[in-house]
Amino acid sequence: MSDGEKKRLAISPCTDDAGKISVDEGTVFEVMVNPSSYSHAHSISYNKKEAMGRAGAETKFGSINAEKINFDIVLDGTGVVDVSGPPDVKTRVQQLNDIVYKYDGDKHETNIVRLLWGSLLFFGRLDSMTIEYTLFKPSGEPLRARIKLAFSSFLSKEEEALQANRQSPDLSHYIEVQAGDTLPLLCHRIYNDSSYYLEVARVNNLGSFRNLVPGSTLHFPPLR
Repeated sequence: MSDGEKKRLAISPCTDDAGKISVDEGTVFEVMVNPSSYSHAHSISYNKKEAMGRAGAETKFGSINAEKINFDIVLDGTGVVDVSGPPDVKTRVQQLNDIVYKYDGDKHETNIVRLLWGSLLFFGRLDSMTIEYTLFKPSGEPLRARIKLAFSSFLSKEEEALQANRQSPDLSHYIEVQAGDTLPLLCHRIYNDSSYYLEVARVNNLGSFRNLVPGSTLHFPPLR
């Protein structure tokens, strides 16, 4: 597709390999007509504790909830919409179903998917899919369908820990080394004590704590 052509919303399956999400670029469902709108919801949960003698409840941060994406798409098999791919609605519905809804018996879960459209880049899993068939051939074969889709965001355990900023010395941490990082600096960040660098070097079998390789991953175990 050239830069001058209108880009369509694309949905691709992904895999989570040890905290790294890989996109199957060879398998993609491209909508026939872009959504007229979509909603992107963010929410936070709070823990509310009733206090004796107080009129209101004490509200404390609980967690950041999964983000939500909702939109509708239309599939048309009348030939009005000129796009590549199978012309019949039934086949297109099955293609979408295989990517977002089909249960993988080996992984015991449905696919993680990537939604890509313009500035929208969203990784998540399907919450719900409702298909409304609105036009039919005399045989009963569907010619048009409106599909309501809802997704919840997906984060690997590593990404979730980084986003929540769980810098507790009682938790294990896996940190990807960046240029300029030093082991004492990373220990200070994790444990609030740079003196643990020798123990972390031992845990990671480092011959020298001075020469960290950017891009490598270090394990910072609970030490206190």
